[in-house]
Amino acid sequence: MRTPANLIAGWLLIFTSLIFSASCAAEELKIGQAAPEFNLPDQYGKTHTLATYQGKWVVLYFYPKDDSPGCTEQACRFRDDIAQLNKLGTQVLGISLDSQSSHAAFTKKHGLPFPLLADEEGTTAAAYQALTKIGPIKLAKRHTFIIDPQGKLAQIYRKVDTSKHSTEIIEAIKTLQTSKPK
Repeated sequence: MRTPANLIAGWLLIFTSLIFSASCAAEELKIGQAAPEFNLPDQYGKTHTLATYQGKWVVLYFYPKDDSPGCTEQACRFRDDIAQLNKLGTQVLGISLDSQSSHAAFTKKHGLPFPLLADEEGTTAAAYQALTKIGPIKLAKRHTFIIDPQGKLAQIYRKVDTSKHSTEIIEAIKTLQTSKPK
């Protein structure tokens, strides 16, 4: 007999197996491996690639949506700490699936001094395993990657507290720089 509880349980089982199979489809990114290359426009139309930043530390952070509360807090904390990050020879790059015009408005509204890259198709987010789908809607997950000057993944953050993430990144880069040969 098909009861509402049985139907819900069946759908949950199907949904869970789909999520599990999708998450297992790509091999997990690991510290020490080459960071996936990207080729994306920023809020001003300038194209950025990972190769552009060879020789520099890169903080590549993915976020769901311009001007949402958590994303604004995260971006503004990086903005407020940009002098410290620059002193460490670090380039901050934000990525979401929003358009260049959305990024331009977000940048202007909050005075963001770093590029926001438009990954409208989600290909770069997928390469970094930071893409999620909620029904027909695609969003970037809030993940951050520290990439070393040789283009290798030095640190991966899959869980981010926007209120202290910038400080956490600064401390991690200081530690990485003192533990790695320059």
